[in-house]
Amino acid sequence: MSSTPSPSVARIFYWSVVSALAGFLFGFDTVVISGAEKTIQTLWKLSDAMHGFATASALYGTVIGSVIGGWPTDRWGRKPTLIWVGVLYLISAVWSGLAPEVWSLIIARFIGGLGIGISTIAAPLYIAEISPPEHRGRLAGMFQFNIVFGIVVAFLSNYLLGGIGENAWRWMLGVAAVPSLIYLLLCLGIPESPRWLLTRENASDASTVSAQGFWSRRLRVPILLAFLIAFFNQLSGINAILYFAPRIFELTGLGAKAALLQSVGIGITNLVFTFVGLWLIDRLGRRTLLYIGSFGYIASLGLCAWAFFTQHFAIVPACIFAFIAAHAVGQGAVIWVFIAEVFPDKHRAEGQSLGSFTHWIFAALLTTFFPKMVSAFPPGWVFVFFCGMMVLQLVWVRLMVPETKGVPLEDIEKQLGIG
Repeated sequence: MSSTPSPSVARIFYWSVVSALAGFLFGFDTVVISGAEKTIQTLWKLSDAMHGFATASALYGTVIGSVIGGWPTDRWGRKPTLIWVGVLYLISAVWSGLAPEVWSLIIARFIGGLGIGISTIAAPLYIAEISPPEHRGRLAGMFQFNIVFGIVVAFLSNYLLGGIGENAWRWMLGVAAVPSLIYLLLCLGIPESPRWLLTRENASDASTVSAQGFWSRRLRVPILLAFLIAFFNQLSGINAILYFAPRIFELTGLGAKAALLQSVGIGITNLVFTFVGLWLIDRLGRRTLLYIGSFGYIASLGLCAWAFFTQHFAIVPACIFAFIAAHAVGQGAVIWVFIAEVFPDKHRAEGQSLGSFTHWIFAALLTTFFPKMVSAFPPGWVFVFFCGMMVLQLVWVRLMVPETKGVPLEDIEKQLGIG
């Protein structure tokens, strides 16, 4: 009896690109509100509290999506979940563009946030499961690259649509329906993950199922690894700095240049160095990139702190760009790949959900408290705090993080003592 031939590298690459497009929609949907939020506040006469709630509504959906996303990914399969992610994005884009009042917009953006949260589980997991070991880092890392690419395209889209009239904000939000529909249709043509199909076949073994719960001593190492990589990802200050770059630049006296530096300078830096990270991840390895990123974090954040303490403000923009580059090459390139690698097939969706939830809950907390931090403390001390957390990350990488470059998923299980 002849065996079924393995899919070609070209097909695997295509399927990976399709599923990674969920990251493009993630990045686009997250940032596109930045071009519309001021108009929305004025149009609907929103209080500061309601304005903040409406702007952050997608983030709340993302937290919920990251909590529940593991269930459909395991229950229905990777492919149907990715298809439903496309449906959620499409509904959110159309509804946001047509929203007649603020609560409609909040609900629409919340639905898009659900899609974001679920996509951070299903897409990297799917790519990791279909990829050959020697290309797994680069292929799974395309999800992160597409997030950053989506952010840059959202800034560009907002710029191009900004002058078309009083309803420009509706077009900014609604135009996401086009890539959402394309992504949805492309997902219909990808296969289901063979590893998920095998897991479903083996699920009939009741003794195996009952003996291998997720929250068990057996999985303590991958659980700790997933939690800590997501924890340190946000305790670098990345989301706070991305969201509040204008505020940081204004503290240096740049003022009017802040928006340009954020949308163009930071966006392009992030995109270029994310590409560098993907080029390196299967060459140097995950652990090496985390080392590089940690040293880059410590140097850039430390210099930022020094600049604020000594009022050498001219070097702050360069330090921020260096920080973005360090993140893109290190944590940004590694996080979603690494979490998808360290769990066994049966618990990969739950593990991805844990990492995603940890990432988003700390993103929400930091985004909420960062303005208060820079008001309550001199900015230099805030950067000292982030720098100190990255020193702890460096220690963690040295003592706990295994290298998973080119290692088959089954061998990673043995390496972590869970085989």
